[in-house]
Amino acid sequence: MTGFKGPNRVFSGVQPSGGMHLGNYLGAIRKFVGMQATHDCYFCVVDMHAITVFQDPKKLREQTYHVVASYLAAGIDPEKAVVLLQSAVPAHAELAWILNCVARLGWLDRMTQFKDKAGKDKERASVGLYAYPVLMAADILVYKATHVPVGEDQKQHLELARDVAGKFNREFGVADFFPLPEPLIKGPGARVMSLRDGTAKMSKSDPSEQATIYLSDDADAIARKIKKAKTDPEPLPSDVAGLEHRPEAANLVGVYSALSGRTAADVLKEFGGEGFGKFKPALADLVVEKLAPIGAELRRLEADRAYLRRVLMDGAARAAAVADKTVAEVKEIVGFVV
Repeated sequence: MTGFKGPNRVFSGVQPSGGMHLGNYLGAIRKFVGMQATHDCYFCVVDMHAITVFQDPKKLREQTYHVVASYLAAGIDPEKAVVLLQSAVPAHAELAWILNCVARLGWLDRMTQFKDKAGKDKERASVGLYAYPVLMAADILVYKATHVPVGEDQKQHLELARDVAGKFNREFGVADFFPLPEPLIKGPGARVMSLRDGTAKMSKSDPSEQATIYLSDDADAIARKIKKAKTDPEPLPSDVAGLEHRPEAANLVGVYSALSGRTAADVLKEFGGEGFGKFKPALADLVVEKLAPIGAELRRLEADRAYLRRVLMDGAARAAAVADKTVAEVKEIVGFVV
């Protein structure tokens, strides 16, 4: 953050492009809940990022409400943190254009996520998908966020945000106007893997319905998915070193560890030497215990659209009060007549 003098502020966003799942909860949302007590937090539904690939408009609207309800059901308090919809705060897009003129093509050419998502026929990809990292930089910098909870797959985009912020500060002679945001990655449950393939991240786009535990799943669905989770024929090891080269076993132990608040070593002290026939039911009971109340509250909130809209309207107003000030300052700095 160099010499930035502003408050410690957290920004993070989730795309409304599918159901929220256990990986989202352990890797992100649960951490958000803890941060709202210690940081100035902005938790965004990044619907503008979602449309970099085609979205059915009706489904996009439903999924947007689903993400907001998931935030609240998991414990994010809209009185403590700002919960906002990206498209409801025009300053995101306005700053993104200015930062597009600061970012360099070479920087975007190195973004591996564009290569992965565009595939072999990148000429058919949208310009928005290519420029997505600059909009992400604007999302962060419009609030002068100092910390960003990100997964490993987004770390490169955060590095670009730091590059853009640094170049803007240097180019316009405004040292430390933008902070250089720091990643928040560490912690248990930072990466939850598929229940069908321990080498692939748990994903809402997985073709197998058994691969992903959704926050909206009921107890029976959770237990069924864990029972059918892919494993190997060996019993659980007695120490963490024994999980090496056993991705499915490591993933299930990691989920138990994250949800129970115990280390993987402690979990293996209890279950080491046991087969999955004993471990899976214990894991299922634990996941149901932790997620079932969230799922019930999620379903209740999804049915109360009026309340969710009020949360988003309040969040947009609070967010705009900060974001509009940043954009006004940026316009002055770059020489626009304001």
